[in-house]
Amino acid sequence: MGGSTQHTSADWRNSVKVVRAATLAGAGRATAFDFSGAGGQKTWVGTVTLAPKTSTGLHHHGRHEVAIYVVRGRSEIRWGERLEFAADIGPGDFVYFTPYVPHQEFNPDGTTALELVVVRSDNERIAVALAGEPVERPEKI
Repeated sequence: MGGSTQHTSADWRNSVKVVRAATLAGAGRATAFDFSGAGGQKTWVGTVTLAPKTSTGLHHHGRHEVAIYVVRGRSEIRWGERLEFAADIGPGDFVYFTPYVPHQEFNPDGTTALELVVVRSDNERIAVALAGEPVERPEKI
């Protein structure tokens, strides 16, 4: 194999972390990987679950880049200063947010929870709540 770094069995053993689904089960937000102190420096990976007919508030994540992957359920993602843009997403879809973009996730389903895998470019928990009145009808993208 390539590379010039010598590794021991203990190095390799601790180089991979498996997080079982059962440890992340439940509603809300759960951290799967927080790389601080583990050789990694910045990335945060976790899950977000939105109950039926609920939404996050209008917010942004500061300087973080954020990517989500839809595991289960459907969502309307809205973004912009007044949430003037929207996209419907479902299982298998990815969404990427550039830093500081105001956005909101909404689960329109009346019975099924929305389950997302989220990756942030930093492990700080920046979530800036924003005030504002959304437009009545966003432009669908």
